[in-house]
This record gives sequence, structure tokens and C-alpha cells, in this order.
Amino acid sequence: MKRRKISIIGAGNVGSACAHWLVARELGDVVLFDIIDGLAQGKALDILEASPIDGCDVSISGSSSYADTAGSDIVIITAGLARKPGMSRADLLEKNCSIVSFVTQRVVKYSPQAFLLVVTNPLYAMTYVVKQISGFPKNRVMGMAGMLDTARMRSFIASELQVSVEDVSAFVLGGHGESMVPLTRYFTVSGIPLTALMSPEKIDAIIERTRNGGAEIVSFLKTGSAFYAPAAAVGKMVEAILKDKKRVLPVAALLEGEYGISQCYLGVPVKLGGEGVEEVIELELLPEELKALNKSCQMIRALIERLKV
Repeated sequence: MKRRKISIIGAGNVGSACAHWLVARELGDVVLFDIIDGLAQGKALDILEASPIDGCDVSISGSSSYADTAGSDIVIITAGLARKPGMSRADLLEKNCSIVSFVTQRVVKYSPQAFLLVVTNPLYAMTYVVKQISGFPKNRVMGMAGMLDTARMRSFIASELQVSVEDVSAFVLGGHGESMVPLTRYFTVSGIPLTALMSPEKIDAIIERTRNGGAEIVSFLKTGSAFYAPAAAVGKMVEAILKDKKRVLPVAALLEGEYGISQCYLGVPVKLGGEGVEEVIELELLPEELKALNKSCQMIRALIERLKV
């Protein structure tokens, strides 16, 4: 059976960590691309040489030519500038818009049937840019964010309660980081409501730490941002699509009337499978949750309007 092809645009920390994750799980043959000659090639070769140790029978190659990404089933866009201390995601807007627009034009030329998965910040605005530039249907253009915030929250809850992360379930809607909308009434530990195990004050503290999860990592790294957890989140999305798993995951998807919102990418639960975003799952929100979701949408639209895409 012919193996699937996955291309990653950008061989920085997120791109290379993602490549390693995908190869380790044998999800397909990987092409790691970067405009800096030698960067993608060197990292890809290093991962390839690790494959006998892990017993991974897929290939990975590095390239500085978009032609080598031709015929990809999935293209992951990580290209762009990373946040530095004191920099907001909005600060990256115009520079990364230019980069992402250029990348999308070339990706579409060589892989017109691919699913496009966006990681570049500010993520929701960049996913909208990719959708507009590519002209692809909404089911084939999505962004990674909700999974990352959810994972961060689950890890903090598990650490506080000293329980397995596998038993912790949490859920967020809306934008990434500062503009996320946590649905605390859905937080459980092995089916037990989190409110029965943790004080409201502690839950609020975890939510606040999750909101600033990216900035916390940036403050430690000084010259970079998170990459291991984002890469793992991307990997799970790729797996859900290529294996047609019909996973219900929080993904940045284009809304067209769901939650009363149209023409805006927001983090919402979707059914992710062989056709990409196969269904947006619409939850019945409380008035304050819906208000927060609309506020998140307004923040994202304000960024998009600055771009005039």
C-alpha cells in the first residue's frame, strides 16, 4: 500500500519536533522544508538516522525546493517568526501574514488536493489567510490551538491532583491563549466533575496559567517559544485525518453560522476524520460562555481586518 505523504513547511523547533513525532508513529513519508539551505536537510537526516533505533519504516527528507513537497496529502505550515519576550501574537501579524501568504501560494501549486494545517501565530488570523489564499474548501483548512490549550490545562490539573493525565478531561473554545473560553462545567477526572475535587479558586488559577501558557514558556526560553506540545497536538490531528479516526477534538475551524458566528476561525469541537473537518459540534452554551466566545471572535476579526486579505 502506498504510504501517505506529509510536508512540513518550516524546519524550526515546531517543524522539526513535528517531523520527529510523525516519523516515530509511522504516519507517512515526511518532507521537511525550509528556505535556509541545509537546515531541513540536516534535521531530516538526523531523524532518519534515528529511525533504525525506533524501528520506523517511513522516510524523511529535507529540502529547500517546494517541488519536493508535490503531491502531499497533508501540508503543515509552521513557517513564520516566533514570539520573543514581551511580544504578543498580534505583534507578529503583518510579518507572518506575508510569509504565510507566500508559502500558501506555493503549497497549493504543488499539492492542490492536500489538507492544510496551520500552526503559525497569530494562529486564527493566519488560518483565515491560508483559507483565503488557497481557495480550498473549509474542511481542508484548519488550525491547531484548542488541543494545545486543552493539553496544557489537563497537565496542570493532573499535576495538582497527582492523578494520571489520561483520566483528566478538559475543554476550551474560542481563541488561543489570552482569548480562550474554558468550559469548566465539562472538566472531569475519570468522569468526576473537577468541581468536586478542586476549589473554584484553584480551578481559576489553573485557567489563568493556561491562558498564559505560551508566554510562560517564552519567558523561560528568552529567544523562542513552545514546540514539543504544539508538535504533539499537530501529530494527533494528522493521525485523526490519515487514519479516518473520527476523533472529537478542539480545532480551529471556519464557522458558518454555528454558535451564531460566521466567517471566523475559532476553536470549537469538531469531528476530525478522513475528510478533514467533517462536522462542527455545536454545544449549547450558557449566556456568559456565548458572550466570551463572541468577544474572542471580535478580537480575531480585528486582526483580520488589519490585514485586508
